[in-house]
Amino acid sequence: MKIISYNVNGIRAAIRKGFLDWVQQADPDVVCLQEIKAQPEQLNLEDFEEAGYPYHYWHPAEKKGYSGVAILSKTEPENVIYGSGIDYMDHEGRILRADFQDVSVMSLYLPSGTSSKRLQHKFRFMDDFQDYIDNLKESVPNLIICGDYNICHQAIDIHDPVRLKTVSGFLPEERAWIDGFMKSGFIDSFRHFNEEPHQYSWWSYRANARNNNKGWRIDYNLVAEPLKERLQRAVILPDAMHSDHCPVLVEID
Repeated sequence: MKIISYNVNGIRAAIRKGFLDWVQQADPDVVCLQEIKAQPEQLNLEDFEEAGYPYHYWHPAEKKGYSGVAILSKTEPENVIYGSGIDYMDHEGRILRADFQDVSVMSLYLPSGTSSKRLQHKFRFMDDFQDYIDNLKESVPNLIICGDYNICHQAIDIHDPVRLKTVSGFLPEERAWIDGFMKSGFIDSFRHFNEEPHQYSWWSYRANARNNNKGWRIDYNLVAEPLKERLQRAVILPDAMHSDHCPVLVEID
């Protein structure tokens, strides 16, 4: 199973930049999208079916033009769960899960902390999400959580760890949380295969950051420990240019 996670920063804008042609060429089995910024009725859903994804599931935010997640699949899941049951999370369209035969794939869009108020919201979300996943793992052990976590884990994951240590996304509290989350039973699939520096998944639109590779690695495919022996490959795909993020891929046997 080949899974791609991609924060598209607006699915309609990404489509205009060639996303559908790209996804046909990349040919994943499952695509987890974040920050779709659209309601399903604003899209031509037949376009996704013609691209090879007859099964598509959308969990937009209640606020139009904001947030939202989706999952595209070549095969029909056995079960699809919209949201987490935690209302303030679900109003913003941040969690969507598809259960397949022996693996469950989640698309996650964790909040950013762009202001002090949003940072407190992010910390609350992080704590509640950890509790939610701790409970979920008891019934769904083979879980892959794909998405934009809006946190760099280690200094190797950000282009300027010294200057940016006081910026949300690389705060000590955020880094400690994602470190603890991984240690609670998840593998950072990319780092499982690749320990090289300068590997990023998001770049600011400012100051020519992408061309200079001044980026952040904030998009992850975190794979539950029971699936460790089935990991085949994990890569970042920086040549895809439909967003300020790029896709991240994992393959499971």
